Amino acid sequence: MSWRSDRIWIELIAGSRKPSNFCWAFILFLGSLGFLLVGTSSYLGQNFIPLFPSQEIIFFPQGIVMSFYGIAGLFFSFYLWCTISWNVGSGYDRFDIKEGIVCIFRWGFPGKNRRIFLRFLMKDIQSIRIEVKEGIYARRVLYMEIKGQGSIPLTRTDENLTLREIEQKAAELAYFLRVPIEVF
Repeated sequence: MSWRSDRIWIELIAGSRKPSNFCWAFILFLGSLGFLLVGTSSYLGQNFIPLFPSQEIIFFPQGIVMSFYGIAGLFFSFYLWCTISWNVGSGYDRFDIKEGIVCIFRWGFPGKNRRIFLRFLMKDIQSIRIEVKEGIYARRVLYMEIKGQGSIPLTRTDENLTLREIEQKAAELAYFLRVPIEVF
């Protein structure tokens, strides 16, 4: 989602609150809870899950392993739910031609440095760079090259943009900023 005028371009960046993250966190929570219940059932000798006869599972070693996987899965699920609730990675990119300033803001994990705020002068922008890696794990990322600062990603690495979409986005931004495009 973006907003543009003749002198300002604001690009909103979606963070962790994506439907796929909600889905994975929920699936991981239910699966790990099931493993933990089966492991606990085998230890206590009672059937907590009526669809699964857990009395047939011996506590040592199967019940211990299932309990371990259940606890590990609950920790990962808790991590995902925290990331979603804090909306890690969300923010905005603001390009202001009149002021000559580029502001990049992202939310991080809670703590002293939760707010990530970068500010650059537009005259220090060298180029807009497109990095394309095709294959099983295709990756298309848009970067902004800053003199003496290196590359700053403008799109998420997990954002599945087509080659045409990322080229169009890069061309529009490069035209707006009046800088060249590099392709890697």
